[in-house]
Amino acid sequence: MSEQDVDTVQALRAAWDDMIQSLQEARDAIDHPELMPPPGSERNLAEGYRYLMGFVHYGIERAFHEDPQRPHFRNALSIINRSTIDNADAVYFYAPLDGKASYRLQGKVEDWRHWRNEPPLEGQPKAPFYLIFETMSGVMAGDSGSLRELTPGVKVQTGRLDSSELQVEADGSFEILLAPERPADYSGNFIATLKVVDQPHPFDPDVPAQRYANVVSGRQLFCDWENEVPIHLELEQIGAEGTHGAPYDAVTAAAQIRQCGDLVRSHMRYWNEFWTILMGTYGEREGSIPGVAFPRNAFNQVNAAAGSTGGGQSTNLYAGGVFELAPDEALIIENRVQVPPQYIGFQLGNLWGESIEYANQTGSLNGYQMTPDEDGVFRMVVAHRDPGVANWLDTSGHPEGFLTARWAYSSTPDKAEWPQITASKVRFDDIAKHLPENTARLDPAQRRQQVRIRQRHVRRRYRAF
Repeated sequence: MSEQDVDTVQALRAAWDDMIQSLQEARDAIDHPELMPPPGSERNLAEGYRYLMGFVHYGIERAFHEDPQRPHFRNALSIINRSTIDNADAVYFYAPLDGKASYRLQGKVEDWRHWRNEPPLEGQPKAPFYLIFETMSGVMAGDSGSLRELTPGVKVQTGRLDSSELQVEADGSFEILLAPERPADYSGNFIATLKVVDQPHPFDPDVPAQRYANVVSGRQLFCDWENEVPIHLELEQIGAEGTHGAPYDAVTAAAQIRQCGDLVRSHMRYWNEFWTILMGTYGEREGSIPGVAFPRNAFNQVNAAAGSTGGGQSTNLYAGGVFELAPDEALIIENRVQVPPQYIGFQLGNLWGESIEYANQTGSLNGYQMTPDEDGVFRMVVAHRDPGVANWLDTSGHPEGFLTARWAYSSTPDKAEWPQITASKVRFDDIAKHLPENTARLDPAQRRQQVRIRQRHVRRRYRAF
């Protein structure tokens, strides 16, 4: 082995050792109280390790497989890596960008007439209920490991396009140009990758006013899980077609190895702080956001997606809280909508922010899956066992967990017209007393069919081939 080879071996081993140290520091966020993990019950600890390994999966994809010149869309969250109270109705996707370059994004959808408020074909394959693309300059949520990344001006959205405005051809195909500026003679779908901001970066005065996007992300939201089909998306940098990257080398490998460990550590620590400090999950404290911190068996005020509350889908309104239920207790949720949104969703999460099982159990319901009562109110029951109510959300045995409501509006209504959501804790045996007499119900055979539809959809949504 030459002297140069010996140096390479040592450099890569040093990078590996640094990554292992970062992973160990990430692991500490599971059970070190000063790093603000959930209470150390047997189940929380066990799920903490699964949660950690989800970020390992995420870190590997981010560190080793990002190439802005030859990008691929990947799942930002999935059944493999659940976090951030992920939306059980969503495919979260992202790809890296060089915002100074131009990109062509292509896709093809099944029946999409519901995007134009027209009735879709019954029982036929159709497009996801809602689709959105967003371009952003700045770190992805949690990358920095510090809540300072939520400070206004650190991240900038440069562009956005959703299914309400997307131009689609008769055969279901569409194409979007992503570029710093729209060409003068271009009239097709366009998303800007450049935004000139007025205020300087809050921590780095050398960051210019011209903010170029470094990522495109988005959601495919599904409501009719039996018939809506995921969209295959393709992205290419214009002018880089048919090219290849430089040969892999030790310097690149060492940087990526370290980046992988850094990402995992950052996300484990960031999200613990986010839930504990900002969202006041275990009681409000210094740094909790007034009116937004999560109450117990109740909801915070409905709020629009914003950097100060972690961002999220920019067309969403959110509300959240924490359920805390004994075995013989249940929570009745009432969701009142004044202006119909493009999407209504409700999800449960564990205290790590992992979505509670939504394929094999009913850890979530959306506006299509829920049955409204005659007064138009969506009433749901959160309980540890099946009360026979159609709109049942299964805690899967968690005594505590997150409650999350989402409403997507392409055009946000006036605040006076925002949805309202409330919760009431009741005895399990008294559930029927607190619901309308004609509340929709499911027998065990119908419940099993409901879950079967969910299982088939999730297998299709996350198919590997």
